Amino acid sequence: MQTDVVLRGAAITAVGAQAAHAEDLGFGGIGVTETTGNPFLAAAQAAQATGRARIATAIALAFPRTPMDVAYTAWDLQALSGGRFALGLGTQVRAHIERRYGAVWSQPAARMREYVLALHAIWDAWETGGDLAFEGEIYRHTLMPPNFRPPPAAHPRPPVLLAAVRERMTEVAGEVADGLLGHVFCTADVLRDVTLPALERGLERGGRSRADVEVTASVFVAGDDEGWEANRRRVAFYGSTPGYRHVLDHHGLGSLFEALHARSRAGAWAEMPGLIDDDVLALFCVRGDAPGEIAAGVRARLGDLADRVCLVTEAADPAEVAPVAEALRA
Repeated sequence: MQTDVVLRGAAITAVGAQAAHAEDLGFGGIGVTETTGNPFLAAAQAAQATGRARIATAIALAFPRTPMDVAYTAWDLQALSGGRFALGLGTQVRAHIERRYGAVWSQPAARMREYVLALHAIWDAWETGGDLAFEGEIYRHTLMPPNFRPPPAAHPRPPVLLAAVRERMTEVAGEVADGLLGHVFCTADVLRDVTLPALERGLERGGRSRADVEVTASVFVAGDDEGWEANRRRVAFYGSTPGYRHVLDHHGLGSLFEALHARSRAGAWAEMPGLIDDDVLALFCVRGDAPGEIAAGVRARLGDLADRVCLVTEAADPAEVAPVAEALRA
């Protein structure tokens, strides 16, 4: 199984070194995030510091940027990386798009679908030398003079990977994207019972097959009590968020969401991890005393559901989970 790691919130001055370190550890994919900085600048640093691993935005926010802006940026990153870049896109939530970025939020699934189609149309025009004539309900791109047309690329266009939590966005990924990026707050049951059927509906709508879309699942892992408790805090945080309630509801844990959400609104963050018992935590986190044991648990949980797996941990150094990744590749 191909294994990825995400450099969460890495400083721009440290991204290159961290990416090189992750590649040396054997990870097949390295993700950079949009948290405290620009993910495309981080991806450029990671691409220049590595030579084998796939470099992906995990994720970049689509809606604050136009498809043309992202098309140029992804095209350049694909060239810079020697064909190793993957464009991971996500929506964020309305409050962040409108109040933090000052951008437009509307019809997120329909907007993302058209966004990806616009990217394809722009890249088609660059690759073929043909006219750009994309006219959707949300985006319109109809001008591409020769002076603004990139030269022919030496590599295939970058794959577009969509982050999806709910069924509608998952269907969009199946219909138009090259990959699905699963959220770490997702259990194997939800992936099997909800996510993959939604993906199949999108594939059918797009006239495609399962082989056309790469599925990446994320999973918390822990090799000791410290890691286990750190993941308990993360699960409590995600479990308090209305956007992820459906995951708990699928396991009959709606009352747990209500309790977590109430405490988050009251600012009682310290009380929330205590509501996550070990059985609930085990739905999201694979615990083991040895790397091989953790790898076996990840493979048993996700091996028949996903093409790639991203190992999620609170550890600052990916070396702590590298032995697990190595065991998964064996």
